[in-house]
Parts: sequence; C-alpha cells; structure tokens
Amino acid sequence: MPTTSASPDYHGLKRPGDNKWADSVVALSAKTGEMVWGFQLVHHDLWDYDTAAQPVLATLDRNGVETPVVIAGNKTGNLFVLNRWTGTPIFGVEERAVPKSDAEGEEASPTQPFPLAPPPLVLQRLKAEDAWGPTPGDRDACRAQIEKLRSDGIFTPPSVEGTIAFPGNLGGMNWSSGAFDPKRQVFVTNVNNFAMEVHLIPRDQYQAIEKTAKEGQFRAEVSPQHGTPYGMSRAILHSPANLPCNPPPWGSLVGVDLSNGTIRWNEPLGSTAETWLANAAGNFRGTPNLGGPIVTAGGLVFIASAMDNYLRAFDLETGAELWKGRLPAGGQATPMTYRLRPDGKQFVVIAAGGHGKIGTKLGDSVVAFALP
Repeated sequence: MPTTSASPDYHGLKRPGDNKWADSVVALSAKTGEMVWGFQLVHHDLWDYDTAAQPVLATLDRNGVETPVVIAGNKTGNLFVLNRWTGTPIFGVEERAVPKSDAEGEEASPTQPFPLAPPPLVLQRLKAEDAWGPTPGDRDACRAQIEKLRSDGIFTPPSVEGTIAFPGNLGGMNWSSGAFDPKRQVFVTNVNNFAMEVHLIPRDQYQAIEKTAKEGQFRAEVSPQHGTPYGMSRAILHSPANLPCNPPPWGSLVGVDLSNGTIRWNEPLGSTAETWLANAAGNFRGTPNLGGPIVTAGGLVFIASAMDNYLRAFDLETGAELWKGRLPAGGQATPMTYRLRPDGKQFVVIAAGGHGKIGTKLGDSVVAFALP
C-alpha cells in the first residue's frame, strides 16, 4: 500500500528524521497484517510529495527470468521498480545529496533516493532561461519571478523568500497511477509538468496573510502548519496571464520500457483549445490532468484525465493518438473495459464527473464506447 506525507507538509520541526514509513510503499502480510518490508520514496517530505499514485503489480521478464515486482511512482516524477517479495530495487537506487534548508528549526534530509533507471518522467529543475509566457511581457515577468525565488533543483526546501517546487505537489505521477502491458513489458502513466511557488510565512505574519487569502486578495492556498515557526502558502508559478511559467506541455502520457528501464515515448496529453485556458494560452497540446490509463491486450491505451473532456486511445508501441470520443463532463477517472459474454463486443467505460480543482466541467455521467 502507498502512504501519505507526514504532517505538517512543509516544515518538519515536530517530526525530525526520515519519518518512516511516510511517503513509502509498504508491504503487509494479508494473513497477519504484519509488515513484511517498506521502501521510502521521499525522506522527511517538505513538498507534499506523498505516494498518491497507486502501486501497480506486474511480472517482469528480464533475460528469460520472471520477477514479480511493484511499480511505484510519485509526484517527483521518479519511478521505482521493486521486487515484490523483498522491496529491493530492480534497477538500483542511489542516495544523492540535495539542497539544505535555511528555515528556522528545519533539518532537511541530506540525501534523497533516486532510481538509476528509468530516468525521471518529468523535468525536475526550472531555471530563469526556461521561462515561458504567451507574450514577451508574460515571459519576462516569469523570468523575473524565477530569478528571485530559490530554485536549486528538485528537493529544494521551502523558504521564507520563496522556493520553486518543480515538479509541484500536483506534478509527476498523481491520481490514478499507471497500467502495465505484460506482453510488451511497457508501463504507461500520465504525468503533470508545472511548478509551484512555495513560501514559508513567519508566524507573526500569518494571520494577516490568511485573512487576505480568505477575502480573495491573495491568490494562493495557505495553511497554518500548527506547532512550527511558519505558516505556508503555495500556488502555481504563473504569469500575469494566469498561465504556468514553465513551457507546455503541462501534461503528458509516458510509455516506459521496463525490460531495460528506458522511456519509449512521451506524448502531450489533451489540448487547451476547448478549455478555459484557451483565451490566454491559445491551442497548446498537453494540459494538467488527473485520472489514470488502462491498456488492452490489443495494444491500445485508453485515458481521459486531460482538461478537454475527451476519452482517447493511443498506440502502446509508439504513443500515437489514434482516436478520441467526446465526454459530457471531465473524465478525471480511470476507464475500465469489459465484455458481456465471451464472444461479445468489447466496451470501454468511464465515469465523467469532472474535477473542481483543475476546472473541468462537472457532471454525473457514465459513458461506454464499443470497440470495433
């Protein structure tokens, strides 16, 4: 089972150490409930990098040897492949030094685990020269914003002056994980690619900022983080046009070849053209997304999840988009497939309920499509 982050999310004064077994995959005996093994994906989490993507059980065939594994990714964009019985990484993991914290009372972990393969599924550092905007003015504003924030790569600790978390807490692998094709040994997952601006707020300033946030004058999510010297604010790092400061695509579908630990393809998922982003962004491929994929024996990947209210089919071998069907509301859910009888047609069905946080149309439909 996956576990969440320790609380409060962005400061660890009251929870020193690695905080095992938060931000982990933990294996329990179904018979006794006893812990068999655990593997922590993030030490002493300061970024809300919980294991929101459900682990996937699979069997890898490497050089003719079949190994049962657990595939576990999280919001960092790192993908870990673990032996199902022992929790040992299949491709190896190394502890790498990460930036130190300058916040009062904070002892950030000096290292974090990085898989040797596959490579990260999303970018993990945003620099000023990477700034993007729909106009030169927006791009310049984003560049100036990035320059004044702390941005030392992934796992840069939150700070009073402001830190860029890239990917952010909705980034990397999130709801609802991925899918595995045993024949082709390909794992497919959707990811988000946008940065968050995070500030620690000194305790004596927090109430005033919380008040302005409740009044709608401060466009960020705030939290008091009781028991620490700081409150917290976080918001998408955005331009005056209210678009992400990192370039699109902001969401992608990724195919990972787990026979050798490489990324086979990476395709933008969805389009901004028919969304509320269109007025400011125009038509760009790759939107923020929530909701996972399925794969079929015929080599198709079905996924909705993007902001434009379509269920799509992709070629598992190449990542090429083959078909899309309109939904009456946002498809922020994982599809399923079924047949009513062994010789009957195959259907793909999805709950189209929408999602308030990413602004898709809300609804209560269940939509089924028949495959040819």
